[in-house]
Amino acid sequence: MKKDFEYEQMLAGALYFAPNIFPENGSLEGKKLAQKINNEPIENTDKIIAMVRKLFGKTGRSFYVNPPVYVDYGRHVEIGENFYANMDCMFVDVNKIVIGDNVMVGPRVGFYTAGHPTDPEIRIKELEFGSPITIEDNVWIGGNATILPGVTVGKNSIVGAGAVVTKDVPENTIVGGNPARVIREINDVDKKKWEAEMKTYYENLAKNK
Repeated sequence: MKKDFEYEQMLAGALYFAPNIFPENGSLEGKKLAQKINNEPIENTDKIIAMVRKLFGKTGRSFYVNPPVYVDYGRHVEIGENFYANMDCMFVDVNKIVIGDNVMVGPRVGFYTAGHPTDPEIRIKELEFGSPITIEDNVWIGGNATILPGVTVGKNSIVGAGAVVTKDVPENTIVGGNPARVIREINDVDKKKWEAEMKTYYENLAKNK
């Protein structure tokens, strides 16, 4: 079988020419499946989960992706356990998007692995590249955030709503803005506050049973 040079270049993060990728390695099937997911009645959660499991390259046992969802290929996306993505998220997965466990994603978040040369004469030749995105465990990404090619978001971190993440996010931090910057670290004050809030919640819940 002839080697699919362009597809291999794409996954390697090198320049490639998308129209020359072999049809069997193309993005059409993923886009068609995403379209089916988006047309499925929202109450049919089991069917939606089954189709997303087929769409993505790897999934955990427990997850939910709230339609509509948009992909380039779909099969280059990997999600861990207890993943949730709210509506209107976009996975432009010309390279890998690898997401860990216990990750929550707000509405209209974009994961963009695709990039283009900065030199205009090369860019107009329709050569492009893709760099992988990694989201580590226990990350929360706020609505309308944008994660750009090559970024790693470290574990336990929070990406604020509307942030444009252009570089790696350190573990245990809150970032926001355009371009996103570290606002502060997540610390023991957060832990004590939210443990107290959770205790109050369960106390109130027990009183109301």
